[in-house]
Amino acid sequence: MDKRVYNFSAGPSMLPLEALERAGAEITNYGGSGMSVMEMSHRSKAFQQIFDDTQAKFRRLMNVPEGYKVLFLQGGASSQFSMVPLNLIGKTGKADYAVTGNFSNIAYKEAQKYGQISLAASSADANHTYIPAQDQLKLDPQASYFYYCANNTIYGTEWPYIPDTGDVPLVCDMSSDILSRQVDVSRYGIIFAGAQKNMAPAGLTVVIIRENLAGQELPYTPLMMNYKTMIDKDSMYNTPPCWCIYMLGLVLDWLDGQGGIPGMEKIKHAKAQMLYDTIDASRLFTCAAQPGSRSDMNVTFRSVSEELDAKFVQESIAAGFTNLKGHRSVGGMRASIYNAMPTEGVEALCDFIRKFDKEN
Repeated sequence: MDKRVYNFSAGPSMLPLEALERAGAEITNYGGSGMSVMEMSHRSKAFQQIFDDTQAKFRRLMNVPEGYKVLFLQGGASSQFSMVPLNLIGKTGKADYAVTGNFSNIAYKEAQKYGQISLAASSADANHTYIPAQDQLKLDPQASYFYYCANNTIYGTEWPYIPDTGDVPLVCDMSSDILSRQVDVSRYGIIFAGAQKNMAPAGLTVVIIRENLAGQELPYTPLMMNYKTMIDKDSMYNTPPCWCIYMLGLVLDWLDGQGGIPGMEKIKHAKAQMLYDTIDASRLFTCAAQPGSRSDMNVTFRSVSEELDAKFVQESIAAGFTNLKGHRSVGGMRASIYNAMPTEGVEALCDFIRKFDKEN
C-alpha cells in the first residue's frame, strides 16, 4: 500500500485508519449479508440494527440526556442555518446571533429572512481573531434562541466557555469540534454538526434537539426541514445517508478505544498545545488567533511574508503533508488537527516548522 499522507484538511478530513480498514474489510459483504451497506434497504433489519446501534453509541458517548432526540439528517450543517429559524423563531419572532467567523455570519444572514435578528456579539472588528467574553454579549431576554458556532475553522478560534443566556435556548453549530471535548448537552436546546470533520464522510448532519422545541415551526416550513417530521419518523422519513451512519458507528467504536470523549479531549489538547508552543517559539511564524481564543482543532498561522508562506506550503507537500494552505480570506497556513490526526502527524509537522524556521 502507498504511504498515507498527513492530511491537515479542514474538511472533509482524515478518518481513523482503524475505521477505514474495517469498512474496507466489510465493503462487499457486511456481516454475512452478501451485500454492502451501500446496497442495503434502509428499511431492512440489517440496516435498522446499524442505525439503532450507532444512535445508541452516540447518545452514550455524548451523554445525551432524556428528553433529547438524536437525528441523522442530510443537507450539511448549512441546511441548519435555515432549519433552526424556521422551527424556533416562531415563538417570539426574534433571535440573538453571535458572529465570530464565516459560518455564523452566513447563518446570521440566512435567519434574517424569518424574523428580527439581533447581533448579540461580533468579532469582525479584529478579523475574527478572538471570542467575545460573556460580559460582551448583548442578550435579549425576548429572543426565541441564542445562536453561536463553537469553533471557527477558517479563523482558528474556539469558544472557551458556554454562553449563559438565562432561559433563552442555546443553539450551537459544533461541526468542527464535536466529540473532541466534553459537553453538557442539557445546557443546549439544539446542537448540530456536519459529519465530515470529526465524525464520518460528508453527507451526514447530526442534530441533538430538546424535544419540546419541536412542533412550533413556521407554517411555510418545508416538510423535510421540520424537526417534528424527523423526530416522528426517527430520521427515516426518506432514505437517510446510510453509508455515513454506518461509518459514524465505526468512528465511535474507535473513539471508545481512545477513552471516549474525556480521553480524546486530553489527546487533542496535547496535540494543539505542542503545535502552538512550536509556532510561538519560532522566529518566522505567528499565530492568527489570540491566546485564550485559540482553537484546538484548526491552528492558523503565518510567516513574515506571503512569499515565505507559499514556500512553506510548497515544501510541506514534498515532505508528506497536505492541505496546509490557509483559507483565502485569511491567508497564511492552517493545520486542521481533528480527532483522527495522530499525535505523530503533529510531531512531524512541528519538526518541519522548526527546520523551516532555521533554514529561512
